[in-house]
Amino acid sequence: MTIDVWMQHPTARFLASDIFASLRRWTAGQIPEGEVPIEATVASMDAAGVEIGLLSAWRGPHGQNMITNDEVAEWVRRYPNRFAGLAAVDLDRPMEAVRELRRRVRDDGFVGLRVVPWLWGAPPTDRRYYPLFAECVELGVPFCTQVGHTGPLRPSETGRPIPYIDDIALDFPELSIICGHVGYPWTEEMVAVARKHENVYIDTSAYTSRRLPRELVEFMKTNTGARKVLFGTNYPMIGHRHALDGLDELGLSGDTRSAYLRGNAMQAFTALGAVAS
Repeated sequence: MTIDVWMQHPTARFLASDIFASLRRWTAGQIPEGEVPIEATVASMDAAGVEIGLLSAWRGPHGQNMITNDEVAEWVRRYPNRFAGLAAVDLDRPMEAVRELRRRVRDDGFVGLRVVPWLWGAPPTDRRYYPLFAECVELGVPFCTQVGHTGPLRPSETGRPIPYIDDIALDFPELSIICGHVGYPWTEEMVAVARKHENVYIDTSAYTSRRLPRELVEFMKTNTGARKVLFGTNYPMIGHRHALDGLDELGLSGDTRSAYLRGNAMQAFTALGAVAS
């Protein structure tokens, strides 16, 4: 079984957003346009043997609601054995955000929270995140975020693993933190933070197997790294087959490969057991 921990089923609003103009240019028209049926996302997963995908909502400041929690909840209801939800919240309304996260986890079975810092122009040490971190700990779900430079034409500073991920891991040692997009060009920083903190993980979304940084692949071959790296695609920006192409060339042991594709996700997202059973 393979689990994709960073993907989204795109709405027309999401695909049409100006923030993704640079990504559309880089992918040479591979990103779809208009409404995409949920069955197309299932088909992409099936083509690569990906059994479970974590679908995230997308919310930003000033009413940017590109993929709503309601939409994610509906897709999960339609395919309960294929999808689990990651909530998005409004950082500008902290108590409303906490209540929304709590409701989505308790009522809709969402398995985590995702906030993309560059979308808000606020690193994860911003005070608005902290009530959400406390709620994640109480609910037993991870905080998922982006690290590294930004593909969209926004400042990249919010994606620095040091100091931001290091600081919140020190402040919330019980919080599981899933860091998407490998942290490039600060991959060594990201590896150092994951090695240092028991509950900090890295996911490989936005990178194909052949483009994974050497530092990350070498980390995956260590005892610590073998249990700290999770598979992700950033679909629809990268399709599932494309993301996995070249996996055999990484030289991973059978146990490490299995942990990377499935086991580490099950460890980090404890609520996934109900979906994978």
